[in-house]
Amino acid sequence: MVRGTRRQTRWGKQSQHAFTLIEIMVVLVIMGVLAALVVPNLMERPDQARATAARQDVGAVMQALKLYRLDNGEYPSAAQGLRALVEKPTAGKPPANWHKYLERLPTDPWGRPYQYLNPGTNGEIDVFSLGADGEPGGEKANADIGSWQL
Repeated sequence: MVRGTRRQTRWGKQSQHAFTLIEIMVVLVIMGVLAALVVPNLMERPDQARATAARQDVGAVMQALKLYRLDNGEYPSAAQGLRALVEKPTAGKPPANWHKYLERLPTDPWGRPYQYLNPGTNGEIDVFSLGADGEPGGEKANADIGSWQL
């Protein structure tokens, strides 16, 4: 029989069944436990998505830098920076076989430009985002995301 419905009794009277306070409290406790398990996982999803997007951007910029080096024999200088991938550099030694390597320079998922070091501290060159806080180092969402992690 379904709770909350009316039924005809043997004596012709109608009786109504309802949920007891205990049943309602059990349902609320179960819902609370489920919320406590699910909500923390959902709260971290946006940070994970931003980190994944930053890794993909760094990978694309690194590929463009490798093409630049193949065409010109060396990576752009620190003074030329990543702008050398979208417009021909005028600072330093001009590249001999420059091409447009990217349509535009991406910004990291937090709206800041990607950092470029030549020479790098973790490799020959470094391309990286400073994470959510915009400061070097950090943990979780604030951690740096760089070419040395690919």
